[in-house]
Amino acid sequence: MTTEATLTSKGQTTIPKEIRDSLRMKAGDRMTFTLMPDGTVVMRVKSKRFNDLAGMLYQEGRAAVPIEQLSI
Repeated sequence: MTTEATLTSKGQTTIPKEIRDSLRMKAGDRMTFTLMPDGTVVMRVKSKRFNDLAGMLYQEGRAAVPIEQLSI
């Protein structure tokens, strides 16, 4: 899917609706941008919400995960 967007004078842009819908993006979702050596930019959506994380850290026989192993 290829779409276009315009950069404003403030460095802002709008993610096209088709992309937002495909990625199931919602207001408040966070993104990361990675510039690759060939000039490609990779955008990743970080849309995990608290309810999405419920039960994710449970491991049988282990009650907790050390804080060092957690990432946001």
